[in-house]
Amino acid sequence: MAELRTLPGDLADAVARFLVATGLEEDPERAYQYALAARGLAARVGIVRETCAIAAYQAGRWADALTEFRAARRLTGRNSYLPLMADCERALGRLDRALDIVTGPEAQSADRVTQIELHIVESGIRRDQGLPDAAVVALQVPELTDKRGRAGHARLFYAYADALLDASREEEAREWFGKAAAADSADETDAAERVEELDEILIEDLDDAWDDLDDADDESEPDDESAADAVAPAEDIDANADADTDGDSAAGADGDSAAATAGDAAGADGAAAVEAVDADDEAEPADGDSAVAGADAEGVRDRS
Repeated sequence: MAELRTLPGDLADAVARFLVATGLEEDPERAYQYALAARGLAARVGIVRETCAIAAYQAGRWADALTEFRAARRLTGRNSYLPLMADCERALGRLDRALDIVTGPEAQSADRVTQIELHIVESGIRRDQGLPDAAVVALQVPELTDKRGRAGHARLFYAYADALLDASREEEAREWFGKAAAADSADETDAAERVEELDEILIEDLDDAWDDLDDADDESEPDDESAADAVAPAEDIDANADADTDGDSAAGADGDSAAATAGDAAGADGAAAVEAVDADDEAEPADGDSAVAGADAEGVRDRS
């Protein structure tokens, strides 16, 4: 805190205590109140305005943060505030102003670390505009494939993975979240947790795909009972036809047999009647008409 040396000793100590309290406080709103107290004592010191700006940003006070970042930049001349200033404009819904900061001349003259942060903010702006593919393109910088500096690019990898996920490219997003987790030695991101979440989603999607494939196979295979029912009528027709043929044959055979039996019986009765008539004629030749009538009557009884 070399900048505090411009202040009187007691005042510098008081401001320093507020700045330290701001950094240690876990509650964002209370931390911002400590920063405001420091600003009240030393509003023209750059580090004080920077601390106040960051505290307001973390508390979600975007307009206050933007004001403090502008003041800190005027006092220090640093372009490293540009990404946070652009993000404040984005949070306030002023996307055009945010893009002006990202693409302005100050951004072009900034150091490479600041420029990468500006690319990350630009990607978020494109997503807010409903342009997911443009958000992916905004982050396709040489550092994505530069293996020499991967340890310091965890935030870039994370932002790129997030943009890919927003563009519905889940498998690629999972890969880049994994790279972000590997590069995030300082635990700046929750990349590892995002990898686990995507693994669960991809497994569920794979299970759904298999279920759909099984359902399609079930619909394409004919039911065994239906197939049997479809074949049964043809078999029944053949069986009925065979039964009719057998019945006709049996009926014909029975009819022929019955006719033959009846004929034989009739022939036997007729022969018996003739023999009886002949016997009567030999025994009573004198009876005349009455004998003939009796013979006829006897013959009728024998045939019946």
